[in-house]
Amino acid sequence: MLRRVFSDDFLKSAGRILFHVSVIAVSASIVLSLPTIMTFVARNLLVYWSFIGNEKVFLLSAEIVLAIFLILLILYIRGNWKERKVSRMARRAGFVREISPRNFLNRRKIRRWKEKHGFGQEVLLIGSTGFRTFVDPQGQFHSVLQNCREAKIMLLDPYGEGAKIRVRTLAAPYITPESFREQILKGIDFLKGLKAVQKDIRLKLYPDPPLFKLAILGDHLWIQHYHTALDVQAMPEFVFQRNQNPASLYIPFYQYFLTRWNHPGFPEYDLETDERIFLDSAGKEVRREEFDWMGEKKTGGDENLVSLAQF
Repeated sequence: MLRRVFSDDFLKSAGRILFHVSVIAVSASIVLSLPTIMTFVARNLLVYWSFIGNEKVFLLSAEIVLAIFLILLILYIRGNWKERKVSRMARRAGFVREISPRNFLNRRKIRRWKEKHGFGQEVLLIGSTGFRTFVDPQGQFHSVLQNCREAKIMLLDPYGEGAKIRVRTLAAPYITPESFREQILKGIDFLKGLKAVQKDIRLKLYPDPPLFKLAILGDHLWIQHYHTALDVQAMPEFVFQRNQNPASLYIPFYQYFLTRWNHPGFPEYDLETDERIFLDSAGKEVRREEFDWMGEKKTGGDENLVSLAQF
């Protein structure tokens, strides 16, 4: 991990140095060629102008070309002004970039970016099942959770109404309540494995349908919308960065996570005892309920994992 980070930083530094050297070289070439250019223009300007002045077709053509050039220049300046205005708005909102789901070439780069920002950091994550997010070795947070300092994760309650609603809204034949539940249990199993090696992992289960897939790594935040009828992988991912501007969207999304995490109706899952812990509004434990995770997992069957990569 550290080797990849250092290599990326080295390549960025080398690229910046090469860019500056190229600019200096081009500037020097232009400056050194100015005397030759000016001498050529001075010798030939009067000869060419006397020829051009008597050519009405040329003058008319030059006028049309100049008019078109001015129109394009004005449109460019106007468009550039609008883009700068939008860019200033995006900076105030803390918006960094949009990641298209169709851009397969950037997936590895984005995964490394998340690994870099999540290394040794606190990870805050809201998802639905967690299977493709961190259980899958190619998932964006598979390595992040293994290298983070601590993590607070929220997943759907596998037996809650929200999971059933999510399955119904996707309306795909390969997505069943059993296979969807099996994904969530696989996610819990993965987190139990991290907890077993002394990772500071906390998990909460929420019962309502998912709204956002939200991940916070230090000063950066990734968010996707759970569309009612579309796979979340088909939705674009937006990245926000924390800044000092009060208009930044990083803060309200961060508050959204804290509000969900501290909701007294969402029990915390004890990854060591397989119990659901219910807390009051002050954060004190009220009661515990045994979660028959092993028994329910056995009823799912391996046949339900055939289409796990599809949702």
